[in-house]
Amino acid sequence: MLDDLLKKTKTTISFEVLSPKTQDEFNAVFEKLDALAALNPDFMSCTYGAGGSRAGKTVEMAAYIQHRLHIDAMAHMTCVGFKRADLQENCKLLEKEGIRYVMALRGDRPSTMSDEQFESREFLYASDMIRYLKANTSLSVAGVCYPEKHYEAESFESDLRHLKEKVDAGADFLVTQLFFDNDIFYRFKEKAQSFGITVPICAGIMPITGANQLGTSVNLSGSSVPKALEDIIDKYGDSKEDMHKAGVDYAVRQILDLKERGVDGIHIYTMNRPKTTAEIVAQI
Repeated sequence: MLDDLLKKTKTTISFEVLSPKTQDEFNAVFEKLDALAALNPDFMSCTYGAGGSRAGKTVEMAAYIQHRLHIDAMAHMTCVGFKRADLQENCKLLEKEGIRYVMALRGDRPSTMSDEQFESREFLYASDMIRYLKANTSLSVAGVCYPEKHYEAESFESDLRHLKEKVDAGADFLVTQLFFDNDIFYRFKEKAQSFGITVPICAGIMPITGANQLGTSVNLSGSSVPKALEDIIDKYGDSKEDMHKAGVDYAVRQILDLKERGVDGIHIYTMNRPKTTAEIVAQI
């Protein structure tokens, strides 16, 4: 099981899959889950649709991964998406399906959420949700961390203090936001340990196979882009095929270096692209 894997010396390999936005995308997602499962990850996580409209789809996807694909599934849960009663009901569904792992996040504020709704949410921070889950369910809970600090944090040190609150609230392990410079991750991990954060940390890796990704996922994450990656985009960005190959190669080199340094786990942000993920896995 995942708990045992993360305590061993083996570097786990896991995938994040996105909750589809439309019914047509949802109908097609299971074929992609099948293809990703064929790569034998140690676990797969399913994101949660903002605003609460896709909670059922996250559970359905997680149940499919758990029972049809026989891979440990982890369902995302967000503070902006759940009130306590809804969260408890969702947890009962997960436990009934034999799903043991969840990731607790504050979540980004949906564009349709009013100021009043946002400010009156029952779980203000991920640490509040983690504490509630550990006290009221039998689930193992993961938290998210930011190697370059959360974009809203006053400082790197204050962000680490908040991360320590997550761990003290009961987070069993952590998954990082995406990053592109391994030295940033190594500095983060060393500093986290000095704050008493000793739970396993999985490194989040997103392959940049198209120049347009820097304007979407990367900007939202607050992650910096090192010159080495900027140079790749400048050189290959106008060629779809060359950019894809160079982006995969960059991610592979990141992962191999992390594995050599004994990272607890690699969590690949697949963007629901089995082919790209397969190319990476084949080389690591």
